Amino acid sequence: MSDGRIVNGVPVPTSPEEMAELAADNDLWAKVTETPEIRAEFLTAYNAAMNKAGKLADQLEESISAGIIDQLKEWGVAENKVDFSELTKEIRSLKPGARDKGYNPRALGAQLDDMYDNPADFFKDIWHLTNESDDLRARHTRLKNAFSEKVPSEGGFLVPEQLRSDLLRVAIDRSIVRPRARVVPMDSLRVPFPMIDSTSNATSVYGGIVAYWTEEGGTMTDVSPKFGRLVLEAKKLTAYTEVPNELVSDSISSFAVFIEELFPEALAHFEDVAFFGGSGAGEPQGFQNAACSVDVAKRTGQAATTIVWENLVDMYSRMLPGSLDRAVWVAHIDTFPELATMALSVGTGGSAIWLNNGVEGPPMTILGRPVIFTEKMETVGTLGDIAFVDFGYYLIGDRQVMTASSSPHFKFQTDLTAYKIIQRVDGKMWLQSAITPETGSTTMSPLVRLATRA
Repeated sequence: MSDGRIVNGVPVPTSPEEMAELAADNDLWAKVTETPEIRAEFLTAYNAAMNKAGKLADQLEESISAGIIDQLKEWGVAENKVDFSELTKEIRSLKPGARDKGYNPRALGAQLDDMYDNPADFFKDIWHLTNESDDLRARHTRLKNAFSEKVPSEGGFLVPEQLRSDLLRVAIDRSIVRPRARVVPMDSLRVPFPMIDSTSNATSVYGGIVAYWTEEGGTMTDVSPKFGRLVLEAKKLTAYTEVPNELVSDSISSFAVFIEELFPEALAHFEDVAFFGGSGAGEPQGFQNAACSVDVAKRTGQAATTIVWENLVDMYSRMLPGSLDRAVWVAHIDTFPELATMALSVGTGGSAIWLNNGVEGPPMTILGRPVIFTEKMETVGTLGDIAFVDFGYYLIGDRQVMTASSSPHFKFQTDLTAYKIIQRVDGKMWLQSAITPETGSTTMSPLVRLATRA
């Protein structure tokens, strides 16, 4: 039932079911998409109506913060050993993208920041053909000892934190998931993280909180939320390359470009591959394999390997209301022909709905939210070729430790040096299941995909 807001003569829906019904009515849908201004007004009103109904995503975050103290006590963490006010403040500070770009003064490599001004000097220092001196031996000893104090079984040289954050900053420019996710600093290889164990808001919220109206002086009902435990376990990502010895010795500026730009971009690529489709076994669990996904069925009679406007409307209506201002569309690049030729049916005719001419570039937004094309999604027509995702519900556990090593032996005959960089990360969706709203039975989620169209 509409809350009374009307746009161009059409009542604004207040639930995913009402939105789907409206989208199926060609006459009404034509009225709310008549002009870009009317369409924007309608979507803004719908977003406001849905947020008025609950602001589910924000409430979930607040609930996790409120329950963290009891959960940690339950796990056996002594109260006198933890400043809970600071801990909850730290949890709440993990806003999407807020912890992934900056320098961390508490990272293991921070103690080495006075040693190098740029990554190229560091990598040349650990090159086996660099002229050995007392100063170089002292630097090698410091780089090795700083890491082996914490992980004695590991080899290689610890990368100073300033250099690690500089390399990561370059990578973020090419990343899709990391800049939009919640990055959790990991002080150890395995970190438990609280989560809401909830599937429905129909009778309780936040995994088991029930509220009762009580008469003055009446007996209070004892209820408590059910918190789950999500474990982030740092997985080893190894980047490997072979560099001609002449490049290091004769052209340090060219070597600097390779190390400071190409290597980080490669790391970003392989991180994203795992954050998209990783199995969770020995690598992060990609959002495509998350249990909280809502998969929207194709329209009746829809042809194989197609995407129609109604698919996108249906997907939009299944997003968590509180995530509508943060979610993005992620699609395989081979979906572009389908998106570019989508049409809105109006009576016996129709008109282009996304790409209006061939002169200007595509708008790169759908229903007001950004569109990101990538090769890391599934091919057109299959489950996961296009998704509507709030990456704020994707957790990245970052060990914030990077090591580097070189070997002159593996490629000795070809006069190449093998370089290896190792970093440790994990990733998985925070919410473990789709949510059934208080009103209606259509589930919602921060991850909505279009089902296979075969």
